[in-house]
Parts: sequence; C-alpha cells; structure tokens
Amino acid sequence: MEAVVIDAGSKFLKAGPAIPDQAPSMIIPTQMKRMLEDGSSADGSACEDATVDVTIDPVVRGFIKDWDAMEDLLYHVLYTAFGWEVGNEGQILFTDPLYTPKALREQLVQLLFETFNVSGFYASEQAVLSLYAVGRISGCTVDIGHGKIDIAPVLEGAVQQVASRRFEIGGIDLTKLLAQELGKSNPQVNLNFTDVEKLKEQYSCCAEDEVAYERIQESNETEEHTLPDGQVIKIGRERYTVVSSENQRQLLENTVLCGGTTSMTGFEDRFQKEASLCSSSIRPSLVKPPEYMPENLTVYSAWVGGAILAKVVFPQNQHVTKADYDETGPSVVHRKCF
Repeated sequence: MEAVVIDAGSKFLKAGPAIPDQAPSMIIPTQMKRMLEDGSSADGSACEDATVDVTIDPVVRGFIKDWDAMEDLLYHVLYTAFGWEVGNEGQILFTDPLYTPKALREQLVQLLFETFNVSGFYASEQAVLSLYAVGRISGCTVDIGHGKIDIAPVLEGAVQQVASRRFEIGGIDLTKLLAQELGKSNPQVNLNFTDVEKLKEQYSCCAEDEVAYERIQESNETEEHTLPDGQVIKIGRERYTVVSSENQRQLLENTVLCGGTTSMTGFEDRFQKEASLCSSSIRPSLVKPPEYMPENLTVYSAWVGGAILAKVVFPQNQHVTKADYDETGPSVVHRKCF
C-alpha cells in the first residue's frame, strides 16, 4: 500500500497515494459543515429546523485550529475515500507550512498514532517540497495561498529560517476586498462570500504595474455576470488587484511561485516585473516544472514534492515508526522530521 500524502491548506485539502507524476487524487474543500441534531443554532437559540448548518474551518492561515474537525476530515479521507481498514492502517506524510509551532507538530503526530494508528509518519516543510516538485534542492519559494504568504529561501534542502518571512494575508483577504469594492459599485446586489470567491477566481487579474492600474481605475469598461440566484452584477475595475549573501544568486535564480493565488491571470508577469526593479544585481528567475509533471503544478506543488519525498523516506526507514512513537512520545517528530 502506497503512503498517503496530505497537504491541508486553509481552503483545500490535497491528498492521495504517493505517485509523484500524477496530481493528487483528492482535492476537497477544507471547510466543513457540522449538523446539530437538537434543533438549536450555533449560538444556542431555538430553531424551527431539525438541523442547523455550522460552518467550521479546521485550518486557519495554514495552521490546524480545530482538532476535532480535522479528525473528522481525516477519517473521511483515509477510511471512506482511500479505503483504509481499522487495524490495517498505512503510512502518511504531512506537509508543514513555514514556522509551524512545535506544539502543533506534536499534536498532529499524537493524533495520527493514537487515534488513527498509522504505521509510519513523516512531515516536511512545504517550501522544501515545492522545490522538490520542480527538481531543485536549493532556491527560493514564494507561496501565496488562501490564508497566508510564505517566502522561504532553501539551501541544500534546508529552510533558512532567519531569512524567511510569513505574512498572514492571502487569497481570502483579496476576496474580502473584492466584496467591498463590488458592494460599492453594485449596492443593489446581495452578494454572499461564496459568490464573491467564484467571481474572484473567474475574473480577477493582476495589473501589469502601478501605471496600468491607475489607467484601469479611470476606465468605465464593465462586464456583466449573472449570479446563481439570477441577480446580475457588473464587474469592471474591481477585477484588477494590486499585489503590491554568497548563496543569493543560487537562491534567486531558482525562484518557485506556488499557492493557488499565484495562478491569477497576470500574476507571474507582474511578479517578474516588480522583481526586476529590486536594487540587487541578481534578478530572480522563475523555475518552470518539468514537462512530465501534472498541469497546474503551482496549486499543489507541495503535495507533489511530498509524494517524491515519500518514495525515499518510507522505503529507507527514515520515518517515525510506531515503535519510535511508543518509546519517545510526540517529541520524536522533531528528531526524525526535519
């Protein structure tokens, strides 16, 4: 049985057997709805309906926040979707976002060994895995996801923590900004967050530069879009978003863009144009994935890198085993996963 690789993001969970040249076999929303059977709402008030939907986000800004919800989600993925059987569980590799707290790593390994009884576990940082996906062990990753931005230089497979940066802003904040702008220009339309998210994915573009953005702001060109409920909304300038050492050459010349937000139309061109304005004599050069890799690799490059790594660590017994966990406890993850 192949090891399962899981990349749990704020918006989507990517999972599948460790087959590196294929896309993850499962990409599902991380957000869940929990049904209350007692007829009460989330705030305790009475409700006429027999059930009430409660929206839950197990992962917030890249980190697991609701462990009960994550347990339910993993149970669905592993036992329902992948057919694991109780008493015959397999091995699992998790991707770690930049600056994952040690306590979270320990809680995850504890959940997997004590609740899911996995036979083996490994975790690796997403920045390293994204480089593996394009055939590099050194470089710089710019990961812009739904809830955070991670910028991490990696040297010989090791994240340079001192030079790395994490920003708690991402695609969800662009969605909120788009909702505000569309609300101003379409006050008669009642928009929900799901509608705005879909509009962002369909229409949002990245202006070439500040001058182009200013020119777009003066334009009155609009496009009409019909929402699922029949309302018609006009979209114009709101679709454009302003995204405003000795090893330096090796890192900058191997820059990898990843994360769903980087797939926005015009983002790569804007990134390269902004990067060319930096004072350094070395210009960042974007690494393209090999042709044999799946399409849309930027969206799940960390998962693909995890599948590559799983093909090494588990056969060579470099992972955390059940015996390791029983002997040392959750802290063993820091010694064996780095």
